[in-house]
Amino acid sequence: MKRLAATVLSILFLAFSALPVAVAQAQEQPRLRVDLDQLNPRVITSTSASLTVTGRVTNIGDRRISKLGVRLQLGTRLQNEQQIGDVLAGDKFKDLAATEFVDLEPDVLEPGQSAALDLAVPLGQAAKLQFPRPGVYPLLVNINGTPDFGGPERLAAVTLLMPVLGVPGRAPASRPSSAPSTSLLWPIANSAVHVVSAPLGGPLTLADERLADELAPGGRLDSLVEAARAAEADTKVSSSLCLAIDPDLVATVDAMTRGYQVAGGAPGKGAETAKNWLGRLKALVAGRCVVTLPFADADLTALTKVRAGDATDTALMTTALGGAGTIKNLLGIQPQDGVLWPGGALDSQTVEAIGKAGVKTVLTDSGKLQSRTPLSSGVSIEGTDLRAQPIDALISSALNGSGSTQNGLGAIAFRAGLGGQNEGPERSRLLIAPPRQWAATGTELTTFLGRMGDFYTAGLLKSAPLPELLGESPSGTASVNYDPRDLTASTSGDVTAKMSQLDNETLGLSSAMTMDATKRVRPADVVAPVRLALIRAASTSWRGADAATVTGNARGDLEAIRSQVTVERPKQTIALASGAAPLPVFITNNLPVGVAVQVALKNNVGLRPTDDTQLQAQMVPANSARNRLLPVEALRAGRFSVDVSLTTPDGTPLGSAARFELTSTEYGAITIIITVTAAGALLLLSSRRIYRRIKDSRADRANETAPRVTEDAQV
Repeated sequence: MKRLAATVLSILFLAFSALPVAVAQAQEQPRLRVDLDQLNPRVITSTSASLTVTGRVTNIGDRRISKLGVRLQLGTRLQNEQQIGDVLAGDKFKDLAATEFVDLEPDVLEPGQSAALDLAVPLGQAAKLQFPRPGVYPLLVNINGTPDFGGPERLAAVTLLMPVLGVPGRAPASRPSSAPSTSLLWPIANSAVHVVSAPLGGPLTLADERLADELAPGGRLDSLVEAARAAEADTKVSSSLCLAIDPDLVATVDAMTRGYQVAGGAPGKGAETAKNWLGRLKALVAGRCVVTLPFADADLTALTKVRAGDATDTALMTTALGGAGTIKNLLGIQPQDGVLWPGGALDSQTVEAIGKAGVKTVLTDSGKLQSRTPLSSGVSIEGTDLRAQPIDALISSALNGSGSTQNGLGAIAFRAGLGGQNEGPERSRLLIAPPRQWAATGTELTTFLGRMGDFYTAGLLKSAPLPELLGESPSGTASVNYDPRDLTASTSGDVTAKMSQLDNETLGLSSAMTMDATKRVRPADVVAPVRLALIRAASTSWRGADAATVTGNARGDLEAIRSQVTVERPKQTIALASGAAPLPVFITNNLPVGVAVQVALKNNVGLRPTDDTQLQAQMVPANSARNRLLPVEALRAGRFSVDVSLTTPDGTPLGSAARFELTSTEYGAITIIITVTAAGALLLLSSRRIYRRIKDSRADRANETAPRVTEDAQV
């Protein structure tokens, strides 16, 4: 009885001790989602009269929520990078001022229901929301409510950075004495890997229609192009803008214009959309600054680890960095010579590799450079001929995530001199780079560029073309900073191992090819789809995916090429006319290049080749077939099978094996000779054994008839 009571008490203790954890975990589940549609103004000036916030609040939990209310909370002025970073990370801040809660309509939301958020707050000396002085302030949109079975609590919040150039109701504030020269990269890049296959002379196949949707009016890529086109009206914004273009995206869209299909074989519907978008992009880049991204925004550090032991094989890296030619051919604009904006962190081996590939200037995150002197402008990378132009890491961080454009404006204003105790050296040069797969709406993008124009007009920033920044002499030296966090976030070793395997097989296949005199197709062009698919496998958009998924397209492209060189499977059983007869093997090569083909016999019990030289590699011309007669010998009579397969001279498999069904009523001459010889040897051994037995038997009888001498007789 005591034992039972102790057990019950233990269970109760464990249950009650786990309760706070369960409650805490339940409280961590979000109940509301806030989608802001408008924040006006984005920058507070001395003439700002009110602050308006609109959007929607949606119940995404499993309980009804009542008594919904919203208010704005203003934090104290941000004075250093750490404080900016804490706000961007979602940390709480000390309130400087707050408005009263305003009820939402409806004020009761069932799960899945939404309520409109519409809040207008007056600004000025008598208002509750007052900004004491110019600077950058954290602004919190706070939503409170009461869930069923709970009490009033904060259920959702959005934190934004608010630049204040002037205090409402006061005289305009003076500007910083010097404004940083500012350039802005504008990324035109894929959000994901869309290409499934693009064989030489075959149809382009995309995973789905997501790319067409992004190109269509209102889509992500359409919005990026249209926002940049709208900014052409402001010459300062336009001159500071430099388009960063992914050559894989441009090549894929160009191929879409000629028709494509989606996985499963359905015809693509976005050919006309692709044509229109490509035409608008071509018009946009005319006469502008353009820099290239790596092909498919590949992780260059990962590419250096593919077949890392073979220093002579640089095909993947060369292709990944050779996108300038693609952009020039398809868009009619020459990108900045030798300028690259790579994704991810670079280690020293990668820096060396891209330098050898002709890159002269790398645009990279300032946090990925280590220097003995402050990084205020371009620097030389130690031990190389490369120049690094730092991208402001604080602004890049602010332009990621929710509220990206507004937080980006706040971080830019802070860098421009609105910080109270702005850490580090004065920023005389400022290179701004949004996320490469930026997904802000068209309205947000247009607003962002419009406010950048306001910063230029107000003298907070100085518009500077990127070539102007890159033309200045380096201010010092730096080394690349590749730490364990970068290793964790980079392409996994499983992926690069799979890529290495496929790259080796591709090399083995291409080395067996020769150009046909009439087709004039280079072997490199035939295997190019596999090479491009391998580079796409290293795309930064694949981060976190498993190796089989990442390299699946490259494997499919390689198998598609191999399958063009096949051995035909006989439709009927082959009867060998004699014990030693030729085996007819019909080889077809549907590739536009000649291929050296080697025949191999497997599972060939009962059959053996009599002339191994006939199995050695022989050239099969492009788009042709050859019938090879392999001298073989039957080792037994009857019905049996043999697998015939093809490989390149180095053993890379081609096509798939074909099973031949054979019958033979005779042994081959060599087999008969071997059989007779073996029989003779067996007869000889048997005769010898019989002779020895007879001899031993006679000896035994002789011993039995001989007289025996007893011990007594001997005495």
